[in-house]
Amino acid sequence: MDETRESPAEKLLIIGGVAGGASAAARARRLCERCEIIVFEKGPYVSFANCGLPYYVGNVIREQEKLLVASPELFRSRFNIEVRTNSQVTAIDRGGHEVEVREVDGGRVYRESYTKLILAPGAHAVVPPLPGVDLPGVFVLRTIPDSRRIRAWIDEEAARRAVIVGAGFIGLEMAENLKRRGLEVAVVEMARQVMPPLDEEMAVAVEERLVEEGIEVVLGDGLSSIEESADGLSVKTASGKTLAADLVLLAIGVRPEVTLARDCGLALGTSGGIQVDEGMRTSDPDIFAVGDAVDTTDIVTDAEVVVPLAGPANRQGRIAANAIFGRPARFRGVQATAVCGVFGLTVAMTGASEKALRRSGCEEYEAIYLHPGHHVGYYPGAQPIHLKLIFRPCDGRVLGAQAVGGEGVARRIDVVAIAIQQGMTVYDLEEAELCYAPQYGAAKDPVNLAGMIAANVLRGDHPLAHWNELQTAENPFLLDVRSSDEFAAGHVGGAVNIPLDELRDRLDELPSDREVWTYCAVGQRAYYATRALVQRGVRVRNLSGGYQTYVARRDSGRDR
Repeated sequence: MDETRESPAEKLLIIGGVAGGASAAARARRLCERCEIIVFEKGPYVSFANCGLPYYVGNVIREQEKLLVASPELFRSRFNIEVRTNSQVTAIDRGGHEVEVREVDGGRVYRESYTKLILAPGAHAVVPPLPGVDLPGVFVLRTIPDSRRIRAWIDEEAARRAVIVGAGFIGLEMAENLKRRGLEVAVVEMARQVMPPLDEEMAVAVEERLVEEGIEVVLGDGLSSIEESADGLSVKTASGKTLAADLVLLAIGVRPEVTLARDCGLALGTSGGIQVDEGMRTSDPDIFAVGDAVDTTDIVTDAEVVVPLAGPANRQGRIAANAIFGRPARFRGVQATAVCGVFGLTVAMTGASEKALRRSGCEEYEAIYLHPGHHVGYYPGAQPIHLKLIFRPCDGRVLGAQAVGGEGVARRIDVVAIAIQQGMTVYDLEEAELCYAPQYGAAKDPVNLAGMIAANVLRGDHPLAHWNELQTAENPFLLDVRSSDEFAAGHVGGAVNIPLDELRDRLDELPSDREVWTYCAVGQRAYYATRALVQRGVRVRNLSGGYQTYVARRDSGRDR
C-alpha cells in the first residue's frame, strides 16, 4: 500500500500485548504513520518472553530484564505507540465503538473510542475446581509475576519437594528447572503418557529420560485434591496415591480468554476460541482477534483448533494489521509445529499425530519409523534421532512428523514442517537437497531417509507391517535378522533368529505356508532381507522401526 494513502483506521486500539498484540501494534505503525495506536495491557509488562519463564525460575536466565522484549518507553520512542500497562479493558461497546478501561492501580474507570480494535487477550491457565488448588504454595506459570512468586516461594520457604500436575511442555520444562534448583520433583499426568501431543510410543524415550534424572512419573492418574499437612502440602490423586510437596505447580493446560468477546456478542468457534476469518476479522468487521484466544484451522485435518504458540500469534498479529490497512492478508492456518527441551533431549513435532488423525475421522494414513544418527556414524559424537513420519498412502502427501533425540532434531522437523506447508509428498522428501558435512548430517539426511522409506512403501518395494498388527495377524513367521548376540540380549517372543549375513544360505528354514515378518534393530537390515526375499517369491513384510520401535510401543502400552 502507498504509505501516503489515507488510513482506514484513524484510531487503533489493541487489547493485550506479548506476542500477537505487540506484533500487530508494531506492524500497524510501519503501515501508517498518522493513525493513533494505543495498547492496553492488564499486567505490568507489555511484551515479554513467556516461553522463557521456566528458565527464569530455574536460574538459567538470572535477570528478569532479559525476559522483557519491549518496554512502553521503547514503543513510545521507536514507534510512537502509547502503551497503557496495568489497564484492564472490562467491556466493549460495539455500537458506540468504545471500550471501558479500569486502571488496576487506583481503580479509575474511563472509556476510549476506536475506529478499529484488535483483541489479543491470550489464554488463562486451567485451574480445576478441586479442593486445595487455592492454597499457599500452589501456583500456575503464565506471567513474569507468576515466575517471581514461584522463585520467592522456593527461597523463602526453603522448598525441597515439588509436584507438577501436567506433563506437557510447561510441566516438563518446569520439572527440569525445579530439579536444577535442587528440588525433588514428581510429575502427575492424567494421560498414560508424558507429552500428550506426541503419539504414545514416541513419548517413551522422554519418560525414560525423566526417570533417569530422578523425576517420579505418575501416569494415568489425575489430581484429586491438595491438602495442608504438618510439613507442607499433600497432593492426592484419583487412584488414592499421596505425594508430599512444598510447592505444587498446576500445568494442566490453558483455555482461550474470551470473556470480552463473549460479553460483547462476538461469535465463538467450535473449539472455544474467538471465531475469525482468514484476515483475523471477528464477526464484527471493525474488530479483529489474534493469538491464543482465537479459533483457527488445522491445515492437515481441517479441524477447528486453538493452538497457544508464539509463532502463530506473531504471524496473526502481522496479518491483522495488514488487513486493517489494506494489504492483502491471509492466515493459512496452523500445523502445531513445536519443540521442547527435556534434560538434554529435544522433542519436536509438526502436523498431525496418529491420535489427531483418528480424532478427525481420518483412517487413511501410513506411518514409518526410523532411528538414524544426527550425523554420520564415523564422525565422533553421533546421536540417534527417533523419527516418525506420517503420510497419506493415496498420493504420499506428508501429514505429520515427530522426533525425539539429542542434536539435530529441530532442524529435521523444521524441514518437514515446510514440506507440510507446501503440500509436499514423501517423494519430495527423498529428493530434498539438504546441507551435508560429516559433523552436521549425512549424504542421505534423516529427512531423505524418511522420504525414501515411505516412498519405497508406496511403490510396493517395501511391504510394511506394524508391531500392533501382531495381535491380529494370522500366525506370521517372525524373523529376527540381527546377530545372534543381539538376539540373545533381547528379542520378541516366538521369533526365529537368522542373521542377515546367513539368510541366503538358510532360505530352506523359512516356511512356505506362512507370511514372513522381518525385523532388526531399527529396520535397515530387515529391509535388506525383505528385498532379497521378495525377489525370491517369499511373502514377506518388514516391521517398521525394528526392535527399537517394538520396545517403545510395548513400554507405551500400545501392544498390551
